Amino acid sequence: MRIIHAADFHLDAPFDGLTPQQAVQRRAEQRQLLERLAALAGAFQAQAVLLAGDLLDGERVYAETVEALTDTLGRIKIPVFIAPGNHDPFTSTSPYARIPWPDNVTVFSSNAIQAVELPGCGAVVYGAAFTAPHQEESLLRGFSAPDDGRLRLMVLHGQVGGVPEGGYNPIAEEEIAASGLDYLALGHIHRYSGLCRAGQIPWAYCGCPEGRGFDELGPKGALCVQVEQGGTPQVEFVPLCARQYRILRLPVTPQDDADGVAARIHAQAAPADLVRVVLTGEWGDKPINLTQIENQCRQDFYSLSLRDETTLSRGLWERLEEDSLTGLFLRRLQARQDAGDGELVQMAARFGLAALENREDWAV
Repeated sequence: MRIIHAADFHLDAPFDGLTPQQAVQRRAEQRQLLERLAALAGAFQAQAVLLAGDLLDGERVYAETVEALTDTLGRIKIPVFIAPGNHDPFTSTSPYARIPWPDNVTVFSSNAIQAVELPGCGAVVYGAAFTAPHQEESLLRGFSAPDDGRLRLMVLHGQVGGVPEGGYNPIAEEEIAASGLDYLALGHIHRYSGLCRAGQIPWAYCGCPEGRGFDELGPKGALCVQVEQGGTPQVEFVPLCARQYRILRLPVTPQDDADGVAARIHAQAAPADLVRVVLTGEWGDKPINLTQIENQCRQDFYSLSLRDETTLSRGLWERLEEDSLTGLFLRRLQARQDAGDGELVQMAARFGLAALENREDWAV
């Protein structure tokens, strides 16, 4: 059976770190994820879509989002299963209870595991919901799917190896191993886990399909999973995101200037992404001019921020005239530098001073 496994869309997230205009744009881009999800389901010829919680970021849902959900998920035509998570628990007042879902969409509404049969696929899909923002007991505890010849799938939001105090459906690997499932589709962790196993039972986190901050770096997407009873699923990660969060660590030297640093940022960062540039290394004898660099870069990127982790350069030769072992060492090296071994001598001076002064600073 071919399934799409996705989770953690966090539709209508506030995007507090962006300008109000960018936040509106990013929420619109989140809704477009649904179109890409539908296109992926068609291209993969999927027979079901499993959405493992936090589809919504909270109780506030814009009308545009409701329209996107009902229209796009309805057009997928295949069964869609949603297991609400800690951000979007199923309650009597939650959006899940108010949205007019298409007939092909099943929203699990209880924290007791429910089963939905897919006779045409010879499969059954199990699932359960958070019914409050916290779920301290494992929803999987004591569950074991009957071995009746059908393919056994489950969609859940939770934390494998979590603790009850965390309140995020703490699932023990022993519970997964005893579940009798052919595939467990999980949400909550925003990084793709790769295909994992607990005992003989395969499970995975698909990660989120679109990053919302610098703790969610790189490509984000969904999983195309081909699963058969008792076999090893074939899992393919497919990026869906419109933009990526990236951290670019850029080393500088005393020879660099603001123009040169700005040019390197332009060469290494993608204009459509949300980029944090961290400047490292040494920056000559004056503080770095972040404003000048930002002025040359900001307008060319969707979002760009700079962090200065540089240190001011120390003069390698400032103790040259000392009547000491350090002074003698530096005078010998300077003579070599004058003979044309400049770069090698600079390195030798840095490591030598570090050893003589019992410091790390010189050996950066």
